Formats: sequence, C-alpha cells, structure tokens
Amino acid sequence: MSDTNSAGNVDVVDILTSDHQDMIALIGQIKGTAGESQRRDLADTLIAEVMRHAVAEEMYVYPAIEDHVPNGKDEVEHDKKEHDDIVKLMKRLEKVEPAEAGFMDLVNELEAQLSHHANDEESEQFPKLRLHIPREKLVDMGEKVERAKKLAPTRPHPSAPHSELFHKTVGPGVGMVDRILDKLTGRHTDS
Repeated sequence: MSDTNSAGNVDVVDILTSDHQDMIALIGQIKGTAGESQRRDLADTLIAEVMRHAVAEEMYVYPAIEDHVPNGKDEVEHDKKEHDDIVKLMKRLEKVEPAEAGFMDLVNELEAQLSHHANDEESEQFPKLRLHIPREKLVDMGEKVERAKKLAPTRPHPSAPHSELFHKTVGPGVGMVDRILDKLTGRHTDS
C-alpha cells in the first residue's frame, strides 16, 4: 500500500480509505490479468494487504471506536465478525490455484465482502471517528496504523483472535514468521 502518511498531516481515516481503494484496485488487476502466475502473485499481495490493514484496525482503530463512538462496542463486534469472514475466505483463496474454476468465484466473493465492509466503514464509522476524536489524535492513530502494518501478519490465520491484545503481543511474531515464509517461498506480498 502507499505510505499515505508521509506528509504527516494525513489522518487514520485517509490512510484506511486509501487502503480500501488499493485493495479494490488489486482485485481489478486480478480480474484483468489472464496469466495464472500473475493472478497468484496479485492474489497473494491482496491477501497480505488485507491482513495488514485488518490487524492495524483491530489494534488501534477499533479500540478508539469502542471508547469514543456511541454504540462503538456493537459496531466493533460487527466489524470483527466481518473480518473473521474475510480471513476465512482469504484462507480458501490461498489454497486454490488460479487455473481452477473456483478461483475467480472466490475473488468475486472477496470483492463483494471487502466492498461491503469498506462502504460501512467509510459511510458510517469514519465520519463518527472524525466527529468524536480530535484531529491530532486521528493523525497519531494514522502513524500507529502505518507502523503496525509493517509488523502485521501477511497470511490469513482463521484461528487467531481478532483482539488488540493478541495483535500487540503475539502478532509481531506471527508477522515475522509470515514474512520469513514469504521470502522462502517467493510469495509476493507487496503491491
């Protein structure tokens, strides 16, 4: 993903919205590519980007929503359920070869789930974050999210909890193992 926060005045909402756009663009590239190895590389990159984004949200954004947004706990529970569904779907996609008939079906299903999730966040939650949290804190959260994405896992782990504590304590180790596996296997994880 692009380092949206390099100017220092971009907040977490801008960063996460840019991530959403980049993810949907990667899906468009997968759909527009006929080559199987390129499709696999793009799908692996997409999976890694979604994982980094989701982990960073669960570490810094969801706790802020719970603390500052009315009914935030309910919204976060809904989001974590959607993350869980997306992680399980990405695990299935990871196991299917691009030549198999079901590959594009899974890509289309992932596109629908990601689009729905991004739309919910962008139309409902992000405006509430900006309403209830001072800009300086949102910018600080953006910096933390960018740092978290660099350490986050790059592979789906359906049995891992969607919790701030897990991601802050165990997550960096899982991320390191994922990045080592990515290097050893030649798996593409950067767009």
